[in-house]
Amino acid sequence: MVVCGDDALAHRLAAELRDVYRERVTLLVPPAGESLRPTISVPGRGPARATALLGRVSAVLTRAPGGRPPEVTDAGVLEAPEPDETALAEAGVERAAALALLHEDDETNIRAALIARRLNPRLRLVIRLYNRKLGQHLAELLDQAAAVADPTLDAAELDAATTVLSDADTAAPALAATAIAGTSKVVQADGLLLRAVERASSGPGEPAGPGLCTLALLSSTASDPAGVEGSDSSGAEGPLLLPDDATVAAATGRNTVVLEAVSHTGPGLPPGRLGDRMLPLASLFSRRLLWAVAGLGAAVLALAVASVLTTGDSPLHAVYLTLLDVFAINDPAVEAPVGRQLLQLLSGLAGLLLLPVLVAGVLEALGSFRSASAVRRPPRGLSGHVVLLGLGKIGTRVLARLRALDIPVVCVEEDPAARGLPLARRLRVPVVIGDVTQEGVLESAKVHRARALLALTSSDTTNLEAALYARTVKPDLRVVLRLYDDDFATAVYRTLRAAHPQALTRSRSVSHLAAPAFAGAMMGRQVLGAIPVERRVLLFAAVEVAGHPQLEGRTVAEAFRAGAWRVLALDTADPGDRVDDLAATRGRRSGNLVWDLHPGYVLRPQDRVVLAATRRGLAELLGRRRSVGP
Repeated sequence: MVVCGDDALAHRLAAELRDVYRERVTLLVPPAGESLRPTISVPGRGPARATALLGRVSAVLTRAPGGRPPEVTDAGVLEAPEPDETALAEAGVERAAALALLHEDDETNIRAALIARRLNPRLRLVIRLYNRKLGQHLAELLDQAAAVADPTLDAAELDAATTVLSDADTAAPALAATAIAGTSKVVQADGLLLRAVERASSGPGEPAGPGLCTLALLSSTASDPAGVEGSDSSGAEGPLLLPDDATVAAATGRNTVVLEAVSHTGPGLPPGRLGDRMLPLASLFSRRLLWAVAGLGAAVLALAVASVLTTGDSPLHAVYLTLLDVFAINDPAVEAPVGRQLLQLLSGLAGLLLLPVLVAGVLEALGSFRSASAVRRPPRGLSGHVVLLGLGKIGTRVLARLRALDIPVVCVEEDPAARGLPLARRLRVPVVIGDVTQEGVLESAKVHRARALLALTSSDTTNLEAALYARTVKPDLRVVLRLYDDDFATAVYRTLRAAHPQALTRSRSVSHLAAPAFAGAMMGRQVLGAIPVERRVLLFAAVEVAGHPQLEGRTVAEAFRAGAWRVLALDTADPGDRVDDLAATRGRRSGNLVWDLHPGYVLRPQDRVVLAATRRGLAELLGRRRSVGP
């Protein structure tokens, strides 16, 4: 396995491939002090950090142009300025089983993917791209190139030849669910939606409640709602993933995570439904202007009534004459009675007052339509919302997820040209432009009336400072921090929980949430997503039964292994009519997945199942043997 990149996701992915899946890994990183794109300096990043995460690295390899590709035993680090043809060849791409391209620059990943496909048509490519539409087209192009270069590739190999993933898309549902009290944890892979909910502890022998199955027994209890959750580092005590029915029935006082519902989602809601459904009149015109128009209307009505009383005309004719006088298009009442003449003069005066009101209305309407494309300010009476700090890659995806769940959001962003501001404008989400560490910025976001704070900026210190200040404003605020270092996250979590025992605090790492999905894709499976369970992760994957003795010929009950994997659904479509990628059924409803499987159903070689598994369980079920020799 070859991993290209020098950030937390690349390091964690390399460590997971080696430690969990027992694969030989080469990590291709830029030399110390160099980077393909300027990034924020974070202590601990770089080749030294990669070496520490890989653990027992046999040797740190250096690039020798024109030399023979070095031998790698368990893992190695190869330094190269960029993943060009020479660097990829020296990393062993021609003999590798899979290549992960994890640079933050999409162009660098695309260029390296094209080179790698030419060097090895049978190579399994996993590409990190933020642009989902571009990623879909790129995957089709690379699959076609592989089929042309090597006609012997079968359909299964072509199906797993190229996988385009986004760490932001993988982590966004978990981050959004963490910030919302009582909201289900979900994994959304385009058309497929898996929903898991936490249930309160039940007594011995009592059912866990309605649901398809129990995914985990949590460490949290009625007396300790947070349990050991809060950081990404592992601990001695934690949740029990995929327990059997006997263990669930015997568990006392422990909360559970139950798979409550599985459904397909249709196309995304139009932007108008995610934000305000219409532009109200009060936002188009100011209150003073509306009162001025109302006053002029009352004056015209009074003049019409006076005209009826003085001239004896019908009400309709009197209103008509009054309007003609107001707009100065009526003949002068020279020979009319004095009362009529006075009314005409008063109507003309009202017309003079109407002219500036009309001009002001036009100007305010133009200004309102112009500001419709700008960011909105938080309304005065807003409460119960989520304050989102940072509109970068992660913040943008989380914002879209929160608004899809109809959760009110107020964003805080320091950069006026941030990536997520166009989305915020389109969804009409209030945004406060300013530095969250400055006094008054969080107050402008109404943090004292918010239900949760999501600190997702790229700076750990900024996230921590914002969380601490928000807790001084509202001690019981639910806080979710995006922190890079696990040890630092653990220390922050414990300190905040000790200082505010009644408030819920969570620390999340995007790389921790995304690495299992990338590792699963490198192993050749279609990973649908992941659900965080306290400090651990449950993976959901679509697996072909053929070739796996733990599944083939066994019943659903026999195929279940507690703590490792569990079959959840069966794809009933014919093998020739199946959707190649279950995670790409955006806007479509296949209707071929059956979730309430009978325990006695015997799995056949031609079946495809959706299962939930731990990382080690999935590695044991589907991991291939380590290759011996070159």
